Amino acid sequence: MGDASGLSSREELYKAAREHLREEGWAVIPDILSKEETANALDRLWKAKEAGENRGDATYIPRLDPNEANVRVFYLLELDQIFRDLIVHPVALDMVKSVLGDNFLISNFTANIARPGSQSMALHSDQSIVVPEPWKEVWALNVIWCLTDVYGDNGATLYIPGSNKYESRQDIPSDADKLLRPFEAKAGSIILMDGRVWHTSGANITKDKDRALMFGYYTKPFLRQQVNWTAKLPRELQETLSDEMKEWLGLGYNANIARTGNTSYNYLSRQFPKAEAQA
Repeated sequence: MGDASGLSSREELYKAAREHLREEGWAVIPDILSKEETANALDRLWKAKEAGENRGDATYIPRLDPNEANVRVFYLLELDQIFRDLIVHPVALDMVKSVLGDNFLISNFTANIARPGSQSMALHSDQSIVVPEPWKEVWALNVIWCLTDVYGDNGATLYIPGSNKYESRQDIPSDADKLLRPFEAKAGSIILMDGRVWHTSGANITKDKDRALMFGYYTKPFLRQQVNWTAKLPRELQETLSDEMKEWLGLGYNANIARTGNTSYNYLSRQFPKAEAQA
């Protein structure tokens, strides 16, 4: 990737991913992390699990998963700098902005490790959980970090192709379970999935292979975040963050002001300022 041809090929890959994401609701981009970076992130994730458990955070949630072989790690941004770096990785942010625009919020960052014997959770779309029908636009995006190889047998996320076009629950086919396909990717890849894609976790039927994924969840700025970072992140940690990061985490006191575009509309003249009208 050091020469111009390598850089060009990566840019073409990112362009293709952005287009596929807009059309199909998902995309896979390989080799975002090196083998060493991936191994380090996975090691830090297991340490974050231990740190969370030591302070009383549950890593098995019965209402989400059928058994304890599904390991969940919450509040990653609080637990290690490596996760704060990954959530703002340039490629991840590029993909987020291509779908949500420049104005977005970091809603959550969690991990789901499917260990051998883990079973599938319920079919859902992330937008359907928090936004009433109809779902006509993309208001949320997951950037999924693959810290192990991901494939059908070790519990890859299962999705319904074309389900990003569903606008209501009535659009879900009666045989939805037969339409599910696995997202397959190598360790170090990212999987992009917009909030309208219907999906579930797969079952890990291997004897000794974990499937470790981290889910960076970004939303349009008018949606309430899954985590109240103002309350969750220690004040001393908040003070170390950049102004941009504070904005993305919703830490500013302005909160939901001027989030939907131009507020300069003149109700007397029924028009925007001329300079903006020409822009």
